[in-house]
Amino acid sequence: MALENGELSKELLDSQAHIWNHIFSFINSMSLKCAIQLQIPDIIHRHGSPMRLSELVEALAINEVRTPFVYRLMRILIHSGFFVKQSVSTPGGNDEEGYLLTPASRLLLKEEPLSVRPFLLAMLDPMLMDPWQHLSKWFQNNDVTPFHTTHGRMLWDLAGREPKLNQFFNEGMASDARLVTSVILKDCGGLFEGLDSIVDVGGGSGTVAEAIAKAFPNIRCISFDLPHVVDGLVGSKNLSFVGGDMFEAIPRADAVLLKWILHDWSDEECLKILKQCRKAIPSKENGGKLIIMDMVVKVYKGHNELLETQYFFDMLMMTLVTGRERSEKDWAKLFFDAGFADYKITPILGLRSLIEVYP
Repeated sequence: MALENGELSKELLDSQAHIWNHIFSFINSMSLKCAIQLQIPDIIHRHGSPMRLSELVEALAINEVRTPFVYRLMRILIHSGFFVKQSVSTPGGNDEEGYLLTPASRLLLKEEPLSVRPFLLAMLDPMLMDPWQHLSKWFQNNDVTPFHTTHGRMLWDLAGREPKLNQFFNEGMASDARLVTSVILKDCGGLFEGLDSIVDVGGGSGTVAEAIAKAFPNIRCISFDLPHVVDGLVGSKNLSFVGGDMFEAIPRADAVLLKWILHDWSDEECLKILKQCRKAIPSKENGGKLIIMDMVVKVYKGHNELLETQYFFDMLMMTLVTGRERSEKDWAKLFFDAGFADYKITPILGLRSLIEVYP
């Protein structure tokens, strides 16, 4: 009986610890945001060698009375995998803890061409974080999204009226576009072979279209987005910016590109977009195709963290917009319902996949 009671006590305490871990998991992201705002990765990177705590504290623009707390911030970030420790000899002959970047923190450097820093700051901005406080209220009301419950408008509507939201959201999307496009052009260059033209729907400030235009000078590239997004943007010889509404019409081209667009929208809205894409491209025999970069939710053997992140994104879509993340079965139904004949999924983009859809 004592053994049974001991097992029950362990189960009770393990359950408490599990709940605590989830209650406080936000501390990981908030600590990382703090480090980015204090420019800790950039300071360590400029140092050029393992940076001692005393050196880091001296380099930080912080209140002197906060000095003892830097170690505690660094400790949680080391545990989270954003920095590593290395023993450093001091002039006095003693060893002191030094900090180095990891591959993940290198992607958070301000001057890193493929930095995801703008995406982090966008997603953790109060304007996008506050809707989570109203999630349960949304389940009980008639608002379209928790974002609408919080701000009184849909995300896209508010972005068109609020310059700050529009700027940090577009900067975040552009930073992701730079990273993904670098992978696509390096590993999937054949994706664009045989194309004379391509239109990037929801192309924002043109990061993807510009990269394709530079890599393939013979392809006419169009970055297509809402008028307020492309207003004032200047193209080049084979790059142009066009304003419009993807629900009404999409410029004609050999290929239509949808990078991280469809997961923002409900199935009904996606069908409308896909049907416009179908109208914009020629037949498969004449080289027409739809190129989608988006998540395909699936179970990863031995990689529960990847599936968890995809579930996080699905909840994000539910909270901020009307979309969701989809399985292959979900994608296939959308494609066939929109009048497409075939598709091919290539899981080459980490959590996302490259999907080619044919008329």
